[in-house]
Amino acid sequence: MSRPRPARPTDIVPLVAFDGRVFPNEAHPWDRLGCAPQGPHVLGSAIEQWFSFASTRHTWVSVQGQTVRGVVSARKRATRLAWEIDTLIAADEDVTGVGIGLFDQVVAGAARAGAQKLYLRVEAGSDLLAAAHRAGFVSYARETLLQLYDAHPTDAPPPEIAIRPRTKGDAYALFQLYNKSAPAEVRRIEAATFQEWLAALEERARGRGRLDLIGEHESRAVAWVRAGREADLGRIDLLVHPECWPQTDALLAAALSGLRRDHPVFCLVRDYAAPVQLHLESNGFVRAGEFVSLAKRLVQPARILAPRRVPVPALVQPLIAKPKPLAPAITKRDG
Repeated sequence: MSRPRPARPTDIVPLVAFDGRVFPNEAHPWDRLGCAPQGPHVLGSAIEQWFSFASTRHTWVSVQGQTVRGVVSARKRATRLAWEIDTLIAADEDVTGVGIGLFDQVVAGAARAGAQKLYLRVEAGSDLLAAAHRAGFVSYARETLLQLYDAHPTDAPPPEIAIRPRTKGDAYALFQLYNKSAPAEVRRIEAATFQEWLAALEERARGRGRLDLIGEHESRAVAWVRAGREADLGRIDLLVHPECWPQTDALLAAALSGLRRDHPVFCLVRDYAAPVQLHLESNGFVRAGEFVSLAKRLVQPARILAPRRVPVPALVQPLIAKPKPLAPAITKRDG
């Protein structure tokens, strides 16, 4: 029977002794979308985690005897209030049992660290999806990963909206754009409040060719365009107000402007933004994968406060003042 626990450096020994099979990393954070699907070996993936002890990543393993049967690690997103699982490997025939144990560990660890929500993205056909649901994760969005192999389109019409670099002061305007773009059932699970939305943001504009643009129309944010590239690929992200879906081609051209034309480009589109996907496919993008995003709200451990005596000042003056003591009467003697 497998049992989960925090990872220790001594776990490297049973990992080295493992039978050499290859097990994929079932977690797909944004910065790994489009990477080569060579499923990481349990050993190679775990070795990467040893370097996390000096960082913000936290790692747990599931062991059976002296054999490691699963690895899970998590890291914070924009703030410590939101964590995401970035490594999830089940190296056992009992995928559900190992997965539930790993999920229980990462949930407990994130809650102890003060996180309020935990996020996970897996492939739509992942064997660990059932385990995630049994562990309390709720699916809130299906996403399609699109890939552009060919040269970037250059005949896009000029945008009919103003596009400028995003600033920190645009945060609430973009939250309002998110509220207009995402259905209520998605917002309820993913980010119901401005604070939750800020904490849950994935860093989608990074690396060379970094772009972080906002589209405006009549003083309202109607589009958010982000892009970045790595050594051999680029990624873009488009959040578009439903009223501005016809502007997708122009927004796509803006996103591609900072990426290399000879590298593949990936874009993740949610199912409720189907018109955006249609525009991308008409510009040469093809489907490269289907994913499910999940989230779990964490229960914070209660803190028992020790009783303490606190002096309470008198807030109301008594209605009847305390009488002053009477001075002794002085009498004169006759004579």
